[in-house]
Amino acid sequence: MRDVRITGTRQLLDLQRQLRAAGDENLRRSMQRRVRRAAEPLRDDLQQTMRTLRIRSQGRRVSGGPSTNARPLRETLAQTIKISVRNTGAAGARVWIDRSMLPRDMWNVPHQLNQGRLRHPVFGNRRRWANQYADPWWDSTIRRHQARMEREVARVVDDVQRRLGG
Repeated sequence: MRDVRITGTRQLLDLQRQLRAAGDENLRRSMQRRVRRAAEPLRDDLQQTMRTLRIRSQGRRVSGGPSTNARPLRETLAQTIKISVRNTGAAGARVWIDRSMLPRDMWNVPHQLNQGRLRHPVFGNRRRWANQYADPWWDSTIRRHQARMEREVARVVDDVQRRLGG
């Protein structure tokens, strides 16, 4: 699974350099805020998709009842989806999964679910394993937002360039 980055590549980097040279801190913060706002619907949709993700088991006929696990899987994963906006180096926004918020034993779960299969020990018993299946969720959700984000970032870049007089 890859991070999502909203960038106008060279155009956005050039604009960041112009903003630093102009010394207009308010304009720079405004641009960062608008780029973040362009990414927020994607983050929210990724979180909602994770919360409602249908995870199927491998054909167990009898339901085992509610999970005894104190960590609800979907909600735990949804809360780790974050946005960061940078103004130095690679300017733009990044939507990503913050693995540091997950317990160590769950670091690969988002990737495995996106690949379609989550293999795990049954209630921690490493001699008995189960498979669970899900439809890919990360890439398909990103594709639904990509055109909108590109339009919004292009509009932000144009507005800031116009305000800088370039």
